[in-house]
Amino acid sequence: MSTVHVVGAAGYSGAQLAALVDAHPAFTLGQVTARADAGRRLREVAPEYRVDAVLQELDLDSVGPGDLACVCYPHAEAARVVGDLVDRGVRVVDVSADHRLRDPALYPEWYGFAHPRPDLVAEAVYGLPERYRDAIPAARVVANPGCYPEASLLALLPVADLVTDVVIDAKSGVSGAGKTPTAAVHYCAVADSVAAYKVLAHRHTPEIAQELGQPVTFTPHLVPVDRGLLASCYARFTGDAPHPDDLRQRYVDFYSGHPFVEVVEQPPGMRAVQHTNYAQVCPMVDSERGRLVAFGVIDNLGKGAAGQAVQNLNLMAGRPETEGLA
Repeated sequence: MSTVHVVGAAGYSGAQLAALVDAHPAFTLGQVTARADAGRRLREVAPEYRVDAVLQELDLDSVGPGDLACVCYPHAEAARVVGDLVDRGVRVVDVSADHRLRDPALYPEWYGFAHPRPDLVAEAVYGLPERYRDAIPAARVVANPGCYPEASLLALLPVADLVTDVVIDAKSGVSGAGKTPTAAVHYCAVADSVAAYKVLAHRHTPEIAQELGQPVTFTPHLVPVDRGLLASCYARFTGDAPHPDDLRQRYVDFYSGHPFVEVVEQPPGMRAVQHTNYAQVCPMVDSERGRLVAFGVIDNLGKGAAGQAVQNLNLMAGRPETEGLA
């Protein structure tokens, strides 16, 4: 059994992650930490998960070599904690954004802080098993993808070498904004409305571009649902547009052996993947204009956060990739 600590378990992603670890047949739930909610049971903070563990302040002296941890702090707050854990021999899945970008110089520009551990940025493995499965098992730090990048990349990676001029129109449920209430995510602000935000300036833009290997135009929208994320992706083929059957087969081949990605024939909706670790992708060809139209849908708290973290933990612990997630 592997001990897994969940650092920052009072938020949406952290609470679900703690519940998945608690129910996992090969993991033992270690410290379940919070700051403002320390001393309360997780069941009180997130009653839907029925986890009785008591939230506590992080005790670094009680972690050790061989342990695993997931850090679910906001960006700029996770990096130092990840470094402290790694220095104690703990292998970490960072659910924040603090190790996703390979160039430390990008953090002041996009996240507003100078990264304190560029050495760990350099060695961190991007936690998308559909691309980096072979590198994740030996990693000391795995950078869990952002939810918008995950849906977008799954929709585009099979044809990344065939397309250019990529435009991504993505829509996320409100839980993707985190648990801290703000005027922008208050019920009265999101109900009966859809709005774009952080246009031309969203922090996930360089992450998508990094993994896709080319610039992208990315526009996120907040939609009045609890959980779910849909990325509608458009790109121009650099050569002749493939036949739709050939394009679909390319996706099927690319995701062969990857148990959580389903290639579907019709544009998928959020409901198909809510409360799961599955992703659905649907590639289509606009033959008249020589363009790709591809859709990717995930649960932003499942495959986009907590479920993806457990998938990575499984690989790091040498367990079956689907264990605890079926």
